[in-house]
Amino acid sequence: MNGQKRSDITIGQPVKIVLKQDQRTGKLTSGIVKDILTKSPNHPHGIKVRLQDGQVGRVKEIEKA
Repeated sequence: MNGQKRSDITIGQPVKIVLKQDQRTGKLTSGIVKDILTKSPNHPHGIKVRLQDGQVGRVKEIEKA
């Protein structure tokens, strides 16, 4: 899944996000969702989340738990 629908993402789920500073390169960072920051039901660039380690970015891939 590509992370554009808020309903596909749950707290505690492993995901791959792109950080703000990595948007040009597209480098992905793996982590576990702590908070879902985007309020709208979907977003074309990915739902913004905060990982458990405090990093914030947009979900590009949802990993299998």
